[in-house]
Amino acid sequence: MAGLIRREDIDEVRSRTDIREVVEGYVTLKSAGIGSYKGLCPFHDERTPSFHVRPQMGTYHCFGCGESGDVISFVMEMDHTSFSETVERLAARVGYELHYEQGSGPSKEEKGRRQRLIDAHKIAQEFFEKALYTRQASTAQNFLGGRGFDGDAARKFGVGYAPQGWSTLLKHLRDRGFTDEELKATGMFSEGQRGLYDRFRGRLIWPIRNLTGETIGFGARKLFDDDKGPKYLNTPETQLYKKSQVLYGIDLAKRKIAQGKQIVVVEGYTDVMAAHLAGIETAVATCGTAFGTEHIKIVRRLLGDDGSGGEVVFTFDGDEAGQKAALHAFQEDQRFSAQTYVCVAPEGMDPCDLRLKRGDKAVRDLLKAKRPLFEFAIRVTLRDFDLESIEGRIRAMRVVAPMVASIRDSGLRHAYQREVARWIGVDLEELDGAVREAARQPVERRREEVQAASADPEDQPKPQVELPDYTNDAAARRERQALEVLVQVPDLVERSQWEALPSIRVRYRVHHEILRGVLAAHDEIDAVPGGRWVNGIRNHTHEAAHSLLAELTVAPLPATTQRQVENHAVSILNRLLAQELSVRQRDKVRELERVDSVVEADRFRSIQREILDLESKRRQLSEVR
Repeated sequence: MAGLIRREDIDEVRSRTDIREVVEGYVTLKSAGIGSYKGLCPFHDERTPSFHVRPQMGTYHCFGCGESGDVISFVMEMDHTSFSETVERLAARVGYELHYEQGSGPSKEEKGRRQRLIDAHKIAQEFFEKALYTRQASTAQNFLGGRGFDGDAARKFGVGYAPQGWSTLLKHLRDRGFTDEELKATGMFSEGQRGLYDRFRGRLIWPIRNLTGETIGFGARKLFDDDKGPKYLNTPETQLYKKSQVLYGIDLAKRKIAQGKQIVVVEGYTDVMAAHLAGIETAVATCGTAFGTEHIKIVRRLLGDDGSGGEVVFTFDGDEAGQKAALHAFQEDQRFSAQTYVCVAPEGMDPCDLRLKRGDKAVRDLLKAKRPLFEFAIRVTLRDFDLESIEGRIRAMRVVAPMVASIRDSGLRHAYQREVARWIGVDLEELDGAVREAARQPVERRREEVQAASADPEDQPKPQVELPDYTNDAAARRERQALEVLVQVPDLVERSQWEALPSIRVRYRVHHEILRGVLAAHDEIDAVPGGRWVNGIRNHTHEAAHSLLAELTVAPLPATTQRQVENHAVSILNRLLAQELSVRQRDKVRELERVDSVVEADRFRSIQREILDLESKRRQLSEVR
């Protein structure tokens, strides 16, 4: 297992990466003043640009939705990659070699092997796509046309064709310089007595991509009757392709999923295509396996998993296999913070057939007709019991009571208790007692969920912090303005002000956290504006304050010339220091009121002198302002 990336390497990657260049891969930016750029926010829909980027600071912030961070968090949010994967990608982008604290981390050889596999898959995908438009692929073309997909649809999803023959792809990749050892590792080839041969032959091909859009495997559909293989044949498990961790279509759907807080899980490649073309651009599918815990981790990351909700919608056939799949999905329901739903198309049609026979609107209407997964699971479960007999009703009640108890919304749970009691044919009080008993029992999968979440910090909700009311609180505004100066132009802070800052008491905890980070960074590095300074502050602040820190870096200072900036920096910090002196004065006045001027005359006069001294210092600061 690779170790942790060294913090200094992470900082170096941040400082070497041009955040403006990275952001412009997703957002069109325009100048918004000296050293600042803005554009339409990629995290929420808006018409007026409120998304700001400060390249010198290496940060971004949206004043519309509040999203903020550095280049690493931006790529993580946009591509939904893990922290370490993002740092490694950015390091490769700038040509920086990373070092690891625990273990050796992935070696150059390991990274090189993985890249060779990625390159082989990319070349293979291009080969398959090109083959789809040859005369030999007429059967594949007819198949796509018969399912309602034209050339544009095929190109959108990268659909291709594996020519008949034992070594067409093998020869193509050998000619491109790949060794047989590398080709075996891709999973695209099988091995017989005479050596390697193409795994996919005479089949329609779908590229399976990861979150970042890299092709890591293929799914292949049988086209010819003399093909003795299975109807669908996927890449076997490889270094790149783990079917339990892959969702087909996730590369195309991830942006819409994150924006709309919805993911639709369908059953096959053509269903994903049909759903997207019908306007449901959040559709994905598993690749030859049931929807499991590793898939859930991907979904939780995309939906945010911050308690704000979201929807996971499953589509199943109405047959026995579809019902079994729905019950399996229900068993994993408690791993979601989102609400889970199920859709069953009329006559058991899948989205592809539904679109073909009734049009795009029918597919969209199918989604509108979704119902809670727990309701579907309960109704399916009740089919296994003889509800005409007392014994059957009692057994049914005992089985579905834990299902009802698992409904997270208490109001909804009580409402469904009434419905379920009616479906079974038992008294509401009797079912209520069974549900209460079920709720008191330990649920093994909930314990497993906690353990799994604890083992993977990336799946934990991000810590949140409540910001002060800057509109109605003058002290909050004053503290924030001072922090903007300390973060953006620390070189303009006077030595006497730096010396006074450690004794400053700010009113708000998040402001205290930022100030603490500023002072810690000042003790370690030179207070020079730029990414290195901001990284130093970030490394000494809690994650809950990182959003505000990013916001402070892009907040416009109320000045247009360098002279005005200098005056503002001195003035606002002096106001903060004056605020502290005023607080100390009030404390001393209260202390003086508790002292007997006759019995403790010396102490009384000493406190008076301290009050006068504080007042003198406060007036001096006011005169400087």
